[in-house]
Amino acid sequence: MTAIDLGLPRLGGLDGVPTTDEKQTAKDFTSDQEVRWCPGCGDYAILAAVRQFMPSLGVKRENTVFVSGIGCSSRFPYYMNTYGMHSIHGRAPAIATGLAVSRPDLSVWVVTGDGDALSIGGNHLIHALRRNVNLKILLFNNRIYGLTKGQYSPTSEQGKITKSTPYGSVDYPFNPVSLALGAEATFVGRALDSDRASLTAVLKAAAEHRGTALVEIFQDCPIFNDGSFDLLRKPDTKDQRLISVTHGEPIRFGPPLDDGKGAYAVVREGFGLGIAKADEVDEADIVVHDQTDHNLAFALSRLSDQDLNHTVVGIFRSVERPTYDDAVRAQVEQAKKDKPADLQALLNGQDTWTVVG
Repeated sequence: MTAIDLGLPRLGGLDGVPTTDEKQTAKDFTSDQEVRWCPGCGDYAILAAVRQFMPSLGVKRENTVFVSGIGCSSRFPYYMNTYGMHSIHGRAPAIATGLAVSRPDLSVWVVTGDGDALSIGGNHLIHALRRNVNLKILLFNNRIYGLTKGQYSPTSEQGKITKSTPYGSVDYPFNPVSLALGAEATFVGRALDSDRASLTAVLKAAAEHRGTALVEIFQDCPIFNDGSFDLLRKPDTKDQRLISVTHGEPIRFGPPLDDGKGAYAVVREGFGLGIAKADEVDEADIVVHDQTDHNLAFALSRLSDQDLNHTVVGIFRSVERPTYDDAVRAQVEQAKKDKPADLQALLNGQDTWTVVG
């Protein structure tokens, strides 16, 4: 029995969460704890963006929860003046799932890193995504283990020389967006820590989505992996590499031509996608982004390999599907209506035997 069968609402991700007309500011969401990240860490930019953006949701601080695992990013709950939990390694999605199911009045957020989420926490992440639990996952990806001092992570590129791979990593890295799409996540986005406007837009869309929303955030670690995303930031390279997508609009990027649009375009090549000069192809051949098209979203996630040659940011996918927590609560209510609970009958079930002799 699904949430739709029972007539449950299929509205925004904030349904059921109490809101307030009281004006809130970033200061209201700022805790009294000293922020203890390394100077220049990208986490500072993400924290500032989240604090600035949260008041716009109108959700009371006491109805907001941040759950983290283990890692540099996982100190996040200390710095937000909301409820929060610094949980155990890789298990933040599991704990957040319990909160989302039992407390529909809460806006539940998970803060995790590429090591925490994709190594020890891999199973918890993919099952939260496939179940479509109503929670938001911020995955800080710096392509390194920062808290444990510079070992390679599940997203480190091949050949990466670190303390644990002195001759270069031989592992093939995860692509977090591809992984999320493969797990049938209903919302998948990506943003850069330094791009406040784009990051805020993706976060707001994720907050308003009902279901699991995963946002990968490229985040610089200046101590152990400095400059890992500089190609996407530097003025002389970012225009040729960074591809921002918007639902319903042709995908063009790069320095603007006479028409004011980017000099390069994303086009279809067989079953995949490729890059062409915009003035050398027909307008009809340029791919129009559709965030409901799962195949397109996956193809966009594969445009960029480990070298960040063509990196897509924005919302890859956003679709509606019944949520796990809605369905569980509906099932419990239905069971209450059907008949009184009989614990012994439940324990015995129908497959029981009587042993004699």
